[in-house]
Amino acid sequence: MSLPAWLRPWWPLLKRVHLLVTRLLGHVFRAVSPLLGSRGVPRRATSRAAATAAGEPGVALHAGRPEEPWLRPATLGEPAGHWLFAAIHEATVPTPRVPATTIPATFTLEIADGRLSGDYGAATTPGKVLDHETSTYFGVVDWREHPIFLRPTLGPVEHVRGTALSLTARGTAENYYHFLYDAIGRLAVLDETLGERALDDVAAVVVPHRSGYQRQLLELAGVSARLIQPARGRTVRADRLLVPSNPNWALQAPPATVDWLRKRLPPSGAVADGPRRLYITRGTTPRTRRYVEEPALWPELERRGFVRIDPGQHSVQEQIDLFHGADVVVSPHGAALTNLTFARPGVRVLEMFASTYVHLGLWAICQAVGADYRYLVAEPAAGPDGPNQGVLDDVSIPPARVLASVDALLADL
Repeated sequence: MSLPAWLRPWWPLLKRVHLLVTRLLGHVFRAVSPLLGSRGVPRRATSRAAATAAGEPGVALHAGRPEEPWLRPATLGEPAGHWLFAAIHEATVPTPRVPATTIPATFTLEIADGRLSGDYGAATTPGKVLDHETSTYFGVVDWREHPIFLRPTLGPVEHVRGTALSLTARGTAENYYHFLYDAIGRLAVLDETLGERALDDVAAVVVPHRSGYQRQLLELAGVSARLIQPARGRTVRADRLLVPSNPNWALQAPPATVDWLRKRLPPSGAVADGPRRLYITRGTTPRTRRYVEEPALWPELERRGFVRIDPGQHSVQEQIDLFHGADVVVSPHGAALTNLTFARPGVRVLEMFASTYVHLGLWAICQAVGADYRYLVAEPAAGPDGPNQGVLDDVSIPPARVLASVDALLADL
């Protein structure tokens, strides 16, 4: 959610108030949980899935890839040495804006008679223990602040006979980036931990699927089991619940996940002679992260051989094909750039940001696929103590400045 500019100075206070209210409500709702039987909220939580498996009957942890270093080279852009891109090379611990410098180990948590609650996919055991590691939520570090505690009960419960698979996580209900990496990407973890045929034994998959792109991605990824739409205030209970870890919880686009997605969702070859230089438009609606000066910039880009693409007008497979065929991609920051996952190594990318919001998720994808990535941040760019909350703020950069960056990107092509 993007806050109005006048409200942003108050955001730290509002966030603290919200978390405090969650703690207070959770204290009350956990106290009355025993009186509500199986519908009561979790009584306690573990911070690590290994602790859940060790302490709860009927819970097993299936290990996958071990933890690995997250080493990415320095990045070019303007302003040079932007603090967020510089910080990623200096960080030793994760923060809300800077990921950790290690990619966490992967695993699948198996819970007999397990519960999965809300559109954020909170996993709990029959003993009312919340596994916080597989139930992470934006901005929540302490499990007592998890949104599952904003309601007095887990809500109506749907029982699944047999095995249910969770591909639900925060952000997967509405965002293409999170759906591809935090939902579909978890199928890679399932393959690593339980084998490539594990999906064959699944009776139902709990995953958002109301949008056309969600259904297309699920089909392309080979998911054919019954789909259950997660929802706030509702719970799915399964005889056997499988919850793969989220390899992208810190927005790192782990190379193993990127490789799996590239193999599982290959280009069709239908547009082998498609455009090589793409400009990704976000339209003209205000407060959608559009590039404000696009009408003035576009004729110059067109003269340089660019083709303007509105991803919403293309199927998922068409988007995969377009990005796979591209030599150069220019775009304001947006989820459509997630399709750089399918680009060829060496693709050249210019990502434009508003001064009030810089995000590393798509840069991480570019690093994983071997792209020549550059950033361009509107002036005045905020420093490490400035706001980074303008999630939907439009991008306004003089066209001459953009063209200078584009021409540098096109040099020697």
